[in-house]
Amino acid sequence: MLNVVPFVSPLNDELAPPEVTYQDTYADLIVDYLAQMGIDTVFGVPGGAIEPLLNSLARSERKGGPRLVVARHECGAAFMADGYFRETGKMGVVCSTTGPGATNLLTGVASAAADEVPMLVITAQTPLPKFGKRALQESSCTAIDTVGIFRYVTQFNTLVSHHEQLESKLVSAIMAAHRVPNGPVHISIPADILRSPATINTHIHSDLLIHDFSMSDETAIARLCEKMSRVNNIVMYIGNGVGKASKQIMEFINLTGASFVTGPMGKSWVDEKHPQYRGVYGFAGHESAHALLQDDDVDLILAVGAALGELGTSGWKDDLLNTKLVHIDSSIEHFTRSPMANLHVFGNIDVIFDRLLVSVREARKWGRKWDTLHMTSTRNINGGYAILRNPEKCLSNESPVKPQRLMSHLSQHLPEDTRIFVDAGNGWSWATHYLNRSNNEGLYRIAMGYGSMAWSIGAAIGSAIGNRTAPTLCIVGDGSYLMSAQEITVAAQHQLPVVFLVLNDAAMGMVMHGQRMGQQESIGWQLNTVNYAALVQAMGIDGIVIESPAELDALDFNALFNKNGPTLIDVRIDRNEVPPMGDRVKGLAVNGSATPGG
Repeated sequence: MLNVVPFVSPLNDELAPPEVTYQDTYADLIVDYLAQMGIDTVFGVPGGAIEPLLNSLARSERKGGPRLVVARHECGAAFMADGYFRETGKMGVVCSTTGPGATNLLTGVASAAADEVPMLVITAQTPLPKFGKRALQESSCTAIDTVGIFRYVTQFNTLVSHHEQLESKLVSAIMAAHRVPNGPVHISIPADILRSPATINTHIHSDLLIHDFSMSDETAIARLCEKMSRVNNIVMYIGNGVGKASKQIMEFINLTGASFVTGPMGKSWVDEKHPQYRGVYGFAGHESAHALLQDDDVDLILAVGAALGELGTSGWKDDLLNTKLVHIDSSIEHFTRSPMANLHVFGNIDVIFDRLLVSVREARKWGRKWDTLHMTSTRNINGGYAILRNPEKCLSNESPVKPQRLMSHLSQHLPEDTRIFVDAGNGWSWATHYLNRSNNEGLYRIAMGYGSMAWSIGAAIGSAIGNRTAPTLCIVGDGSYLMSAQEITVAAQHQLPVVFLVLNDAAMGMVMHGQRMGQQESIGWQLNTVNYAALVQAMGIDGIVIESPAELDALDFNALFNKNGPTLIDVRIDRNEVPPMGDRVKGLAVNGSATPGG
């Protein structure tokens, strides 16, 4: 072991990392960096080549440091790392062994890339001397090249081929994961390097790796303020990227009287029961939101933190994407989808709105006011002001349970601080349209970038690992649940009070309705009838079957969220209810005919 002098910053001694004991191995060096960043959990599945890292995590856990949580499948582990970030704000970390362990991660990593989730992906390689010799599960460049496979789903991707590369590549990966837009990064490390005795200790303070540089385009902000001074009304479209700026944005809305809508993911950051909220624009959206953006009297549209993808724009319609648009974002890449906008404002969104609020407050002092378009005093059944489709079904007492009735019940009975994870499929439609929340702190969580089925199961578990006292609900269709049902045993093993609500209609509902609405062949959507409550009871987990609205009304969510373990609620829903997904089906049209949605 080299006698390395502890690092001291020449500029600021306070930035220097604390003195640490020398690392036993390079795997320990990795774990020490995670500990400095406050990351207490690594998700993964064991295997021979990754054992040196697992050994380090075992030693770390005994000392109160980062620990390993074992998933049942590597993709589930990646989804857990995703959910961990959404709850804690700390980079998710996932590891796997070589070969199929690494390739099993791929969908979870691609989902993180599409949703701009920072994630450190660590995969093992067979020892360097075995490269090219067809070792078991070899995934070097001479075999099934996992580094090559991860190239297109990561922001940084590398093989560590010498122990002296490891620290610099790890640091580069961590910094790349946190640049805007955030995303996953991948380092693949041969087993012999992981277990090699370390000759250095951590050199770089973690605060320098994830520093959030505040920036804004002052010239563009000044131009926006000038535009606002000349218009009678402002309409806002809020996307998922507003994040920590949500409070400033809500204050801006209150001061300007702006009517506002969100994308399907952006609704996580607003009070959906605010009187100026007109609902979701885009997939499964509200007629009131579409009517607002189609109004010829709209003077200025501010799209904030919006990636402007297909589902958030109703297939890129010009109701939103027109010359009235000002696009405000922290990602320059997002501006490529708004070339028609009359202004792009780039920078940290919270910094931008701090500047705008100064201008608006000053204007209000001088009596400046703006009109509120489409103001209404009529609340819907769930307490908001968006216009719901078939609102009478939110009150239906028919059996099986109407999905509208289920989402309305959740809107009214879930604790306000519930973390809600919604899976791909019909759950997207029903929750987007009918599940309304006042909380604007990002607790409604949905992954629409890549649309991975079964994402919510792992993500809800990862979130609960990050904060086990927070009420956590996973809404998942039976098709998605069957893909990853085994992950519920992780929640049981760690005594996490996650509630898994399965929409049980013995169908892949989005596929079934997509085929019917698109006049396609009816094929592939049928599932066999399953009692999911009975399945989890065989695993030692509480299961509840809900067959009627009366049984739904009898549920005590507070009691379920305070248990020492998970609960599965098997809700038998009416599969003949058509979800509000017509725009999605139209978007699939090719030469006049649509293909199934899934």
